[in-house]
Amino acid sequence: MLRELRPAIVFVLALTVITGIMYPFAITGIARVVFPYQAQGSLVERGGKVIGSALIGQQFTSDRYFHARPSATVAPDPNDATKTVPVPYNAANSGGSNLGPTNKALVQRIAADLERLKQENPPAHVPPDLVTTSGSGLDPDISPAAALFQVPRVAKARNLPEDHLRELVQKHIEDRLFGLLGEPRVNVLALNLALDSASGQ
Repeated sequence: MLRELRPAIVFVLALTVITGIMYPFAITGIARVVFPYQAQGSLVERGGKVIGSALIGQQFTSDRYFHARPSATVAPDPNDATKTVPVPYNAANSGGSNLGPTNKALVQRIAADLERLKQENPPAHVPPDLVTTSGSGLDPDISPAAALFQVPRVAKARNLPEDHLRELVQKHIEDRLFGLLGEPRVNVLALNLALDSASGQ
């Protein structure tokens, strides 16, 4: 019986070493040589300090910055381990809210966000991505319409001309991947860093 089991055990161990150790190390090594920035997590540095990733959104709350779309990520409640609390853009717990379109909590949250945004820019139509979360809760990008919608608020908070900010947004619009995949988008972190640089901060 051991003679029949031995090839199976050797085969499982060999596959474990090849696919679980050798292959990941080889791919990681190749990625670090060919795509060093992406292989390290597309980290964004400022003044020699890591301030975020181009792939993971951040919560900006100040009126002086462009805001990302809402995030539904959560973390364990420090006061009660059986519950969770909202922690926007929690990369350790990626996911959406999983609330259906008729869920009362979701409808109330969107209605409140819509009301707040309409007060921020009354004549403009509120872009959907400013009130809806992404499936991952980590989306670093917003639509060009969502960025342009926020221009009046940011311009007022920074005492800058709106036309100047619109030009800044236009410069940061990334096109579809290969001209075909996805939609035009604006990376919020990159836009806010450019905004600080343009404002001399």
